[in-house]
This record gives sequence, C-alpha cells and structure tokens, in this order.
Amino acid sequence: MATNGAVFRPGHQATQTPEPNTITRKGFKISTQKLPILKAGPIEEMTEKLGISPPEMIFGDNYVAIEHLATGWKIHFDAFGALDRVDKTGASMLKVAYSKEWQQSREHNHENIKEVVKPFDWSYSTDYKGTLAPNAKPFSPSDVPIPVELLKRPDPILFFDDVMLYEDELADNGISVLSCKIRVMPDRLLLLSRFFMRLDNVVVRLRDTRVYIDFDTLEVIREYQAREMAYDAVRRVLGGPREDLPAALRDPNRLAQVLPLVERSLERVVLES
Repeated sequence: MATNGAVFRPGHQATQTPEPNTITRKGFKISTQKLPILKAGPIEEMTEKLGISPPEMIFGDNYVAIEHLATGWKIHFDAFGALDRVDKTGASMLKVAYSKEWQQSREHNHENIKEVVKPFDWSYSTDYKGTLAPNAKPFSPSDVPIPVELLKRPDPILFFDDVMLYEDELADNGISVLSCKIRVMPDRLLLLSRFFMRLDNVVVRLRDTRVYIDFDTLEVIREYQAREMAYDAVRRVLGGPREDLPAALRDPNRLAQVLPLVERSLERVVLES
C-alpha cells in the first residue's frame, strides 16, 4: 500500500545546506540527502506533527527520492513518512518490563511538550513502502517478481548511497533502525529500504521494501517483505560458537537468511513513455 502524505520539512538547518547528491539516467532523476541529526526545535515540531515521541537519533532531513522527469512520477523515502506508519494506538506495543521506564525517560526529556508520550509502538516498527507524489500513477497488485538475475550481472555502479533515517537503542535493550540504500546501474536501479529491530529476549524483526526500475521499459516493481522470529528461537537457529552470536544478532543480512517470512506483497506500475 502506498502512503501519500506530505513530506516533513522542519526548515531549521543552517542556510549553508549542502546540495543533495543527484544523478539523472535515461529520464530518471535520483536524489539523496544526508544531514546531521535534528536539533531540539525540529524534533519538537516533528513530535507535534506525528503525535508520538520520535526515536533517539532522528535524521529528519535525510531522504532518497526517485523521479521520472517526463511524467512527474515520484517516490520518496524519509523518516517522517516512515514514523507516520508506526502504530499510534498502542495495540501492537511490545509489552516488556522496560517499556514503562522508557516512557518515563521520554516524558522527562520532552517535559515541555504537551502530550508527547502516548501509547504507541515504542519499537518504531513500520511497514513504510515510500511516499508517492500526490499525482503519481499508483501501483497495482502484481505477480511479476524483481528480476534478480539481471541484478546479479556485473554492470557498473553509476551511483550508490546509504542513507540513515532513524535509530533508537530501545532503552539499551536492543536496536531499532531504518535505513535506505540505492544503487544505479546503466539500465536499471534497485532501492532497499530496511527496517531492522532487535529487542533482546523478545523478538527480532526485519521489514524490507525493494523498488526496482527498468529505465528502458519504464517498469517499476515494488516488493515488501516482513520477517520475524522470537529472540530465543533466533539464537537457537543461529547456533555456532557463543562468542559469534552477538555479531550475528547485529547483522541484518545474516538474520535475513534465518528469519521466516510472515508477509509479502508485490506491486507494479508501468510509466508512460
């Protein structure tokens, strides 16, 4: 499901903001921006807009955007859009001993903001698949997979970036992180937006959104995969020497090989030539 919302722009960065990194290839413009963690003012503004307290490390000005210049079709990945998909009802909030202490600490940190801490999923789990421009042609359900064999070819990488969107250490009992990687080849591109969450002694979770674009056919394929397993079960499956476990539990690529698939969707759109 596409999310069509306004992109958050706090507007509190210094005037000497570096220009975004960009490349234009066969009518597609790819842009990325990486700026420092938000300061107190923009965090307060984001908190009020979201209705929840944001993660410890919030890169609110960072983004990855892909635009087809001829049609204006655009998809955008940023922290605000992802956090707006976090459950704000508390229905999916992880019930662990640390959540009460975490909430009290956040109330203290943001004591000057009214109604900052409300019941919500404090692990910041999101099913974010990107923000489509308001008038962009929408995706439709599909059974056409991303052509993995084409991506395995040794094509030159014309552009690559790895953009952090947010991170939280979950009261020193794990990690919750959302990042976005993109690589552009001569005839295609692949974007991976990955949410990785590990709450020690509770659960390990991965949620991946991949966007594949063929520059010649103007075909865009979006795949979403959610993987999850109880923390103790992950430890048993990983096995191996005890000293290797901490590193394995911090490696999303390694965990993606063992976590079972719990949800998957495929969507596709072909842009006008």
